[in-house]
Amino acid sequence: MTSSPSPSLTYRAAGVDIEAGDALVEAIKPLAKSTDRTGTMGGLGGFGALFDLRAAGFKDPVLVSSTDGVGTKLRVAIEAGIHATVGIDLVAMCVNDLIVQGAEPLFFLDYFATGKLEVAAAKDVIAGIAEGCRQAGCALVGGETAEMPGMYAKGDYDLAGFSVGAAERGALLPVGLGAGDVLLGLASSGVHSNGFSLVRRVLEARGLSLHDAAPFAPGKTLGAALLEPTRIYVKPLLALHRAGLLKAAAHITGGGLPGNLPRVLPTGLTAVLDATSWPVPPVFAFLAEAGNVAADEMLRVFNCGLGMVIAVPAARAADATAMLEAAGERVFRIGVLESSEGPAGIRIDNLPASWPRVA
Repeated sequence: MTSSPSPSLTYRAAGVDIEAGDALVEAIKPLAKSTDRTGTMGGLGGFGALFDLRAAGFKDPVLVSSTDGVGTKLRVAIEAGIHATVGIDLVAMCVNDLIVQGAEPLFFLDYFATGKLEVAAAKDVIAGIAEGCRQAGCALVGGETAEMPGMYAKGDYDLAGFSVGAAERGALLPVGLGAGDVLLGLASSGVHSNGFSLVRRVLEARGLSLHDAAPFAPGKTLGAALLEPTRIYVKPLLALHRAGLLKAAAHITGGGLPGNLPRVLPTGLTAVLDATSWPVPPVFAFLAEAGNVAADEMLRVFNCGLGMVIAVPAARAADATAMLEAAGERVFRIGVLESSEGPAGIRIDNLPASWPRVA
């Protein structure tokens, strides 16, 4: 007996579509081109990306790098079928970590992984990444698209971002902090990209769908409202830093105010905040009430309305506020630095147990 020949196996039959990947690269080339900035060299398609620090104007630079993801906010995007904004979140989570070091973001790379590449959805995601790069003033110089059958459920994908910035050696932050410095809070755009495992648990416990109307955002579904992208603070803070008004900045991400603000303070200083000094967006009051989440847990998980906290000289606080507001930021004077014994810390006054309340 002779056995019939086995069918010829292909990569496509195994679940990987090289042509779809090539089509995505061609579709996103204009998006990447739109993020070009001084210092970029070449374009997409090479084995590595080049960047000319001297052309970008740096004389004695220190490189600063950051990598991050979007967390389970991706689950909300996938289930809501809204893919155009999580790319902004991805960039924001990286570049906001660069500016707190006093660094200017220079370039960005992304990693997009999925089980089966859906070109339209992937292009939406990368269009968001390009928009985030334009907001931050950095170039999208490359990335990786990985199609991995069997690793992800149908329609699922994952994202990671990588960004590199630079600062002149003498311009790194924080610098010169002392008792009496004023703390300013910059408003967040919403939940940003932290705490979504708790957000999703709250919705589940209340039997809510992402397609239901958002009680805190009239005219929007819960999915659309929760996917409001993370605010990017790079350009206003760079301008403030170059004007000599910025002593320190803390990006309020996972860990909230208690977990992030002390990270930029030296031993012997405590940040003293007044919980009544800034308005808490309605989304946080909704989450606190719907999930019966205590005030200390809200502050430990979410930004609670402040995406960035900065320290400025007391004598220049009004100037710093005016400069930031002229750049489109909502700014609140939320506290001061005080001398203390021991490691850096934080104290939040006037915080009721049921904070924040639904208005």
